[in-house]
Formats: sequence, C-alpha cells, structure tokens
Amino acid sequence: MPKYKYPNKVPFYKFLIKSSTIAKNPIPFHNKWFNEVGDTFAIKSPFYGHIVLTRDAVVTKHMLQKNHKVYYKSKIQTTYLSKYVGYGLLTSSGDYWLKQRRLIQPAFHKEKIQNLVEIIDNAINVQVNRIDTEGFVDLYPIMNELAFEVVAKSLFNFSAERDTLKRLQFIIEKLQLFIVKELRMPYKKLWYTLTGEIKYHMKLVKESRSIINTIIDQRRESADEHDDLLDMLLSATYEDGTTMTNEQLIDEILILFVAGHETTANALTFTLKLLALNKEALTKVKTEVEETSAKNLTPLQEISQLNYTKCCVEESLRLYPPAWITDRVNIEDDKIDDYVLKKGTIIGASIYELHRNKNYWDNPEVFKPSRFFEENRKGIMPYYMPFGAGPRLCIGNNFAMYEMILAVNTILKKFHISTDNNTIKTNPLITLKPVDVKLKFTLKD
Repeated sequence: MPKYKYPNKVPFYKFLIKSSTIAKNPIPFHNKWFNEVGDTFAIKSPFYGHIVLTRDAVVTKHMLQKNHKVYYKSKIQTTYLSKYVGYGLLTSSGDYWLKQRRLIQPAFHKEKIQNLVEIIDNAINVQVNRIDTEGFVDLYPIMNELAFEVVAKSLFNFSAERDTLKRLQFIIEKLQLFIVKELRMPYKKLWYTLTGEIKYHMKLVKESRSIINTIIDQRRESADEHDDLLDMLLSATYEDGTTMTNEQLIDEILILFVAGHETTANALTFTLKLLALNKEALTKVKTEVEETSAKNLTPLQEISQLNYTKCCVEESLRLYPPAWITDRVNIEDDKIDDYVLKKGTIIGASIYELHRNKNYWDNPEVFKPSRFFEENRKGIMPYYMPFGAGPRLCIGNNFAMYEMILAVNTILKKFHISTDNNTIKTNPLITLKPVDVKLKFTLKD
C-alpha cells in the first residue's frame, strides 16, 4: 500500500460553513486559503475524497503537460457538460479525444485560420456599426453578440438563416446558464427534475442538435464552396479515409459555439474596460490603430502590425482568463513534487490565481502590457496559460487572438471609449464573466 502524501489541508468544516457563499463566488476563498495554507492545498470531502487546489506552475504543468496521460477531465466536464453540449473535443477523453483532435487540428492551423480572417473581419464590422452611442451602454451583451456572429459566420459563412442563428444563440445561452446551476448546486437535482427544468433544457438540446443537423444536411447537398469551418470539418478524413458522421459534427460544432463565443465575449469586455481605465495604454493602442489603418492593409496584414494591441489583449487574458480554472482526475496513483496522490484525486488548477501569483509576476494586480513585449516573453510564458497547456491546449487559440485583435482595432478606429468607474466585478461561472461593465462609445470626428 503506497504512503499517500497530500498538500496542507483546509478542514472540510471550514468549506461546509461557507459553502453557499463559495458556490456564488469561490475566488475570494481560494485566494484566502492559498495565502494562508500555501500555493497548493487539499480538502478532504466525504463525497469526493481528496480535492487538491493549486496556483503552482509546476503542479499545473505536471497534470496538463508532463504527465497528462494519467490525468483525465473530471466528471464535471465529461458527464455533466456532454449531456448538454455533446461529446466533442472539450468533453471527450482518451483515444476518442486524440482521434478527434488529430482530425480537427488542421482546420485550426494558422494558415487555415488566415483564410477565415476576411469573414471574421466582416462579421466584426457589421456588429461594431450597430454600437449605440447614446450614453453608457452595457458592454458584455454587445461583445457577446459580436463573438457569436463571428463564430456563426466562420462556421457556416452565409448558409444559415438569421432567425435560425438567433434561435441557436438563445438555446446555447440558456443551456450555459443551466449547466452552471446544476454544477454549483448538485443537491437541487431532484428539485430541477420535479419542476421540469431538466426536461425543458434537454428539449432545447434536442432542438439545437436538430438546427445544426439541418444546416449540415443542406451543406452536404449543396455544390457551393463556402471556405468556412463547416467545409473544412466536412472534408476532414480519418486515417482510414472515413469522415465524421452528422452526430459527431453536431457535437464538435456545439462545442465550438459554446467554447468559442462566450470566452471571447468575456475577454473582449475585460480588455476594453481595462483600456478605458488605463489612459496611457489606450493612447498607445489608438496611435498604433491609426498608423496601421493609414497603410491600407488587408485585415491579416493589420494583425501582424498591431503588436501593442496584442500585448494589451494578452495582459487582459492574464488578469481575467475566461477559462479561469481547469480540473483533472488522476486515473492512477501519481507523484507530483513531494506529494503522492491516490488514484481518483480531483485537482483544480486556478489559472486566475496562477496568473496573479507573486512568485511569478511582478506587481501581478497591475495592468502592464509591456510584460508581453518580445524581450520579456521568455521569462513569463512558463506561467501564462489562458488557453490551457499541453496536448489539450485550446484548439481555437489563434482564431480567438485574431478575432480579439481585429475587434479592438475596429472599435478604436471608429470610437473613443470611456468609463465612469474604476471597478471590475466578475462572476466565476464555467467561464469568468464580467459583471455590469458599462462603457461610453463616442464617434470619432
């Protein structure tokens, strides 16, 4: 029998006493315990056994990269999420995940994404032209709409009706909210069943799958080329020459919608708010945007020139990573550093706390885009994981970066932005959501 050795423990009763407050927002409690107990701590739960939480880069990299084969996604991500969004890249594990990743990866290669830049840029322009310039407006819904349109157009280009996409957007947002409720309050499962909430949301799942299935069928019958992600996914072949079934395609497309639009909407909201709060950075971005737009470049060429803008987006992702926490379960006993962990231990790595860990970052609470200048990158990249790390690094990371740089560029070409307060509130759901961020958009002369 191996001698297991866990990190310093936080007594379970401390967790229990505060459980309802923790369910609303775990970040302040994580922070308090990291500061009191250490960068990695454990809680022994009577329901789940040992749960380990960490903001340590060595532990995080061990589970996501170095020994990733031993660490599977937890039931939270595989069982609960897949019920609503299917069994795609985000929710699958093991051999099936590897097979799908190998199949889909080429569609997200930098060169392929570069072909989509025109589509992404057009979708952004349409949305930016709709921004209201009357007083302070709620920023997140605008960015959410923009990000949804970008994913929809990149996936389906112009082959889906506007009403159909609107309905899909409504369903996906409803499902995301309910997934969080179920995860945060699993003890209410019976109540959700009795009140018909689970039944209602499963009906929405069926409808969303049916909508996407229709789009796929129409595309299969069409002879037109759309140069979008759906074309790429339809033509992707496994080693034996076969292609994905409609069910598999629906799984992957739902995941791309869920993972690809809310995270970007969050990140763009935080980025614009941080720029409005940091006048010096905002002035530098504006100057860069103006100089670049004077050169009459293609959107792809513009991206390569917007270096300071990119640093601002990256620094925003450091302070407010949308994928703020990630978890795994070890499928066999494992040793990390001095710890010996029993098979079945749940490990949560708080990317939010890792990105603010004083051991790795100088003045971690301060918005400082210069951290990401070329000469500084080498020193910080081992501690920077907004898109995860290892083989399960977010497949859409290049896509997201291109989209965010272009969105900031398009907005600041057209508007002056300002804020009337210096607070940034967050709600850590499955993703880290901004709360009540209002900005004023004033048209440039």
